[in-house]
Amino acid sequence: MTHRRDVLKLMAAATAAGLFAGAGRSDARPAAWRPFRDTLAVDGEGAVFALYAGADPAEAAAEFASVRASGLSGTLLTIGRNAPGEAAFEETKKAIAFCTRKIAEHPDMFVLIGTAADLEHAKRGRRLGVVLRFQGAEPLGDQSDRVSLFRSLGVRVIQLTHQRRNRVGDGCMEPDDAGLSDFGRRVVERLNAEKVVVDLAHGSERTIAEGIRASKVPVLVSHTGCRALADFPRNTSDENLRALADRGGVAGIILWPYLRTDRQPMAIDVVRHIEHAIKVCGEDHVGIGTDGGIAPVQRTPEYEKGNRGNIEAMIAAGALPQKKADGVYLFIPDLNVADRFDVLAGMLSARGHSDARIAKILGGNFARVFAEVWGE
Repeated sequence: MTHRRDVLKLMAAATAAGLFAGAGRSDARPAAWRPFRDTLAVDGEGAVFALYAGADPAEAAAEFASVRASGLSGTLLTIGRNAPGEAAFEETKKAIAFCTRKIAEHPDMFVLIGTAADLEHAKRGRRLGVVLRFQGAEPLGDQSDRVSLFRSLGVRVIQLTHQRRNRVGDGCMEPDDAGLSDFGRRVVERLNAEKVVVDLAHGSERTIAEGIRASKVPVLVSHTGCRALADFPRNTSDENLRALADRGGVAGIILWPYLRTDRQPMAIDVVRHIEHAIKVCGEDHVGIGTDGGIAPVQRTPEYEKGNRGNIEAMIAAGALPQKKADGVYLFIPDLNVADRFDVLAGMLSARGHSDARIAKILGGNFARVFAEVWGE
């Protein structure tokens, strides 16, 4: 099966080759939503490849232009490794050290987020706040007390599972859904005690439901779709969305092909999933988690070839709902700009959503959960 790291390599390769569709918004193009510049916008899962090992300085400079153009105040950045055994623990510590060093080297561009107040500082300084997170609890191994260590290293969000089963619980692609393990419940308890946000994205239906109940504080499903609109295991059921909202949590709508089962989704499909989630959860419990790079990419022949291979492998493994790889991309084509949050805000505004609601969806709801769990 194609793993997330392979997808990230493909996206990073496009970035490294300078395959930008432009740094973002043209200076001549007006804001899609007038209040955007003064709004706290947070991506529930975004990638800045310059913060990973191996980035070329010149390529990083090009990516930085897109970071500035994005208008984002924060992003959750996957830093954990899902390697087998103790390799995940050791590799993750090295990756954290590299990432935090790169953030420190660019204080005019990035802020390492430790508290909710740091996000506000990032917004005021027009910088990107980076929230270190895991996608899968593999770096913990079988030791829940490692949560304390990783928090001290800067990790503030831990997603329990990825696609498959681990020691903590079952991912969304497990055919037999056993939910959280006993160890998983201990991990949730420790995450609560250490003030680290629990993320249930990629979880099975039972894992999500049990994770919501096990946590004493609000949790995230940071990047997902609505299963009622696209019945696929990677998406979240209305039942779990309601349970999430009842406990104060937030679901981030993803910008991946999971939003349709028949063909490539477009921006209007993202909006429809946002609107469905609002209907089910209420406006206080919906966000956006793109699960993609901040920098846009161009569909060059080289990129098309790599993308098609990844899509074919993911369809074959059951990781994507589409039946054919033709015309399917791991991003939303008409949101292939750095300032995609502004574009979505403009679409929501045009459909009658209030400025206050849009601000919550762009980042206010994620920020509320962070404040409740981390403290001010």
